Amino acid sequence: MKDPVSPPSQMRGPFGVALLDRSIGQCFDEASDRYRDHDAVVERKRSVRWSYGSLRERVDAAALGLLGFGLKPGDRIGVWSPNCAEWTVVQFAAARAGLVLVGINPALRAEELAYAIGKVECAALVYAAALKPILWELRPDPGASGRVPTLRLVVELGGSGAAGFPTFEELLKAGAGCRVQRLAEIGERIRPADAAMIQFTSGTTGPPKAATLSHRNVVNSAFFGGERLGITSEDRICVPVPLFHAFGSIGGNLMAAMRGAAVIYPSPGFDPGQVLAAIQDERCTAVYGVPAMFAAELGHPRFATFDISSLRTGIIAGAPCTEALMRRVMEEMHLPELVTAFGMTETSAAGLATLRDDPIERRLRSVGRVTAHTELKIVDEAGAVVPRGVAGELCTRGFAVMLGYWGDAEATAQVIDAEGWMHTGDLVAIDEEGYGKVLGRARDIVNVAGEKVLPGEVEAFLMRHPSIEMAQVFGIPDEARGEVVCAWVKLKPNERLSGSELRAFCHGRMAAHKIPRNVVFVDIFPTTVAGKIQKFKMREQQNAASS
Repeated sequence: MKDPVSPPSQMRGPFGVALLDRSIGQCFDEASDRYRDHDAVVERKRSVRWSYGSLRERVDAAALGLLGFGLKPGDRIGVWSPNCAEWTVVQFAAARAGLVLVGINPALRAEELAYAIGKVECAALVYAAALKPILWELRPDPGASGRVPTLRLVVELGGSGAAGFPTFEELLKAGAGCRVQRLAEIGERIRPADAAMIQFTSGTTGPPKAATLSHRNVVNSAFFGGERLGITSEDRICVPVPLFHAFGSIGGNLMAAMRGAAVIYPSPGFDPGQVLAAIQDERCTAVYGVPAMFAAELGHPRFATFDISSLRTGIIAGAPCTEALMRRVMEEMHLPELVTAFGMTETSAAGLATLRDDPIERRLRSVGRVTAHTELKIVDEAGAVVPRGVAGELCTRGFAVMLGYWGDAEATAQVIDAEGWMHTGDLVAIDEEGYGKVLGRARDIVNVAGEKVLPGEVEAFLMRHPSIEMAQVFGIPDEARGEVVCAWVKLKPNERLSGSELRAFCHGRMAAHKIPRNVVFVDIFPTTVAGKIQKFKMREQQNAASS
């Protein structure tokens, strides 16, 4: 009797609910009309609390002000600021005015900022006053073009302004007396396929690229994300993730606005105590975060004193999560409907996700199944679809795939093939029931004397050791074998472990070529602002230490 043949790792998500063919502006208008008196935005630091009606007034005024200052539909407008209520105003104002929103990391320094603005030729920049010294390095004379010649308008948030730089309040005043009908006229000309947002990739594997997302991309990502979480106008979503990232701007702001829910910003940057306080005081029903954020919240010295029983759901995404941490988050943070998800900037943060009513074991041990109106396949190095259970590169196709990298047709063609498949570079294995497990990046495969080692597999094994809190595995050059496995390990508090002891733990339980040759104990890992671990920086540091 022949063994049954495993089906191929290729599948489609549900197509029963139609895609939305609307712009962001249309969705925001409908929501702000329907939920006018509901809380829309709560910014805790400055005690800002706006209803959808109040938010709509500010959005319209800002949109008209931007147009009045000379911006035209299609122009790019950057927002360079930590999380704040005005960030949300600019997000929806840009959509209403037909502008393309560019989220810029507030941690960038002068050279990086110049690169981001120049890459997409921003015509306007809204920036937080605290960042003025860095901006001044680029444009010390407001009347001069300096190193960012495309900028025609610079608006300051939270400050008194400067010669030639209007404040945000002045922008709103400039738009308050303008003809609102102009926005409706622009809205009629916006097509769902038009560019709406530019998101810089997180830089986990190298320099960031400018992923261009359409109205259709982000509206449907937000809509089906809300379906998955069961978000309604009664929900209050705690958003500690940065708004310049898709997780915050699409999964937070846009998802909430489409359903009349409230977004709560605990603090400008991540602070675990402020997150817990916001959940308690605002009676949040949902909370977002990457694994490191949830771990910090659970580890807060006053965690047990906060009443967070109002929570029911949330999203944990952005980086691999251990089963032990997932279980603690679900049980100790009152998140029985917690959803795990796996996406990327280039796919509007959509891809694979669990459902809030999936069996707990599935949510603990996978990143879910393919999402609505999406196809996926797992392929080998030759591009052939692999059987279920075999790891390969994840490719995805559907509404969520970006328009392309701004101004870079060559880079776009390297990741989106002629049939529309986005080659993600992520190593994924799909089981018999269609649930995915992420094993790392394809470029992170370690080649030890011809034997391929999957970092995610080794990491999962190392974290079985009772003393280890987190492990990250990557390859480093070796003269004899080409590469060997290196592990950076963070121990749990008050634990002790040596490299030889860890290798002894592995001996006889995994193949010899998978056992880390080098073990480095660290307190922190290099990460992006969004909390994603940057293995390329670990590799660079390790190589520098060895040279």
